[in-house]
Amino acid sequence: MSRLQHLGWFLARGFGPHGWGNPELAWNWDWTRPDLYQQSVRELEQAGLDLLIIEDAPSMGNPATIDLRVRQAFGGPKHDPLLLAPYLFAATQNLGIAPTVNPAAYLPYTAARQFATLQHLSGSRLGLNVVTDTGSARHFGTAAPLGHDAAYDRAEEWLAGIRRLWRSWPEGALLADPAAGRYADGTRLEAFEHRGAHFGFDGPLNAIPFPDGEPAIVSPGGSGRGLAFAGANSDVQLALAPLDVASIRAYRAKIHAAAVEHGRSPADIRILFAIRPTLVASAEEADRLVAASANPGEAELRLIAERQSSDLETDLTALDLDEPLPSGLFGDHVSHGSIARLVGTHDAETPLRQLLAAHARLGRLSDGSGQVGTAGELADLIENLGEHADNDGVLLWGDLHPVTVHRMLDELVPILRGRGILRTEYAPGGLHANLRAF
Repeated sequence: MSRLQHLGWFLARGFGPHGWGNPELAWNWDWTRPDLYQQSVRELEQAGLDLLIIEDAPSMGNPATIDLRVRQAFGGPKHDPLLLAPYLFAATQNLGIAPTVNPAAYLPYTAARQFATLQHLSGSRLGLNVVTDTGSARHFGTAAPLGHDAAYDRAEEWLAGIRRLWRSWPEGALLADPAAGRYADGTRLEAFEHRGAHFGFDGPLNAIPFPDGEPAIVSPGGSGRGLAFAGANSDVQLALAPLDVASIRAYRAKIHAAAVEHGRSPADIRILFAIRPTLVASAEEADRLVAASANPGEAELRLIAERQSSDLETDLTALDLDEPLPSGLFGDHVSHGSIARLVGTHDAETPLRQLLAAHARLGRLSDGSGQVGTAGELADLIENLGEHADNDGVLLWGDLHPVTVHRMLDELVPILRGRGILRTEYAPGGLHANLRAF
């Protein structure tokens, strides 16, 4: 028997048009209504997953690329995942829900109060995927977008302020004692003033303490500054790296070193690596798919360029495919991780055509060249990373659609449970309790 690992689901499209343009997902679900997502999260919970992380991007990008963002619904429209969360909590009992939140969009006091409310209503199952999207600044009254590292500085101040507000009710402040005729002891509350580089607000918070801990913090950053933020603050790291033992070990070492540097234990963070597998019924079918992807056509390269343009908020479709990416193409607001995912292992002189073709070509789970394979081969990979790289677990990447969920999990869950990798029951106490159960 192998050791238990944590499994989660990453809804990379966010609260958007799931199934649009894909005939296989045309089940007449209305993506703007909660039913689609409620049906899906019930299946995730039945499967024993720990949490769902919901991507979000509140902006549709700069004016020059808005059409690229919405044409194929890659970057918009998107509705607010924080407001979807209560419907998902109502449909489940144990699954953690982590909507994406942007410090630029929420003033700390309002954020602390809303998040505290959801933590209570959900039975301590709220997570917060904290991102530092700087391109959205103009929508929120910010004078100018911050640079990459400065945005992390703002996020650090924002999160520290929210935590101080959550903790402004110390032990003994909440009495709830009818016999004594006293609900709370106001003399114990911390009436502090915060005047920082980015925010100004006063405490204490008008919300009571949590019985099972604060909302879990998730972070997705892959830059040096992003990894430092995770080491200092996160309970879960949404990690992107090649899925081989050496790469997983190296990435984990960076996060653990950052945790220790900030006075925390490596055991405080669960590092979950995102994987977007294409599962098929047989090895022969997987081989056919891989072979068919070897020579992508112009239409396929164009679609990949549109998708990448949406993620990067930079129009790649106007560039010469046979030339390298121009120097200085990407602005400061563009995610370093998104650029790294486009370029991969190629150098600065690689033509754009070659970069896009690399994204079109598929590889096999069985030999580590890609993510196409059978449920058994995916289970082999997950097991191998747990046994030989001490991996905490994985995030399965896909739309939150019942068809997608079943295709991913129907065969995988019994195999993982049979090998002792996937939980069969939840721990009482909410998301933190389940993350720390093993």
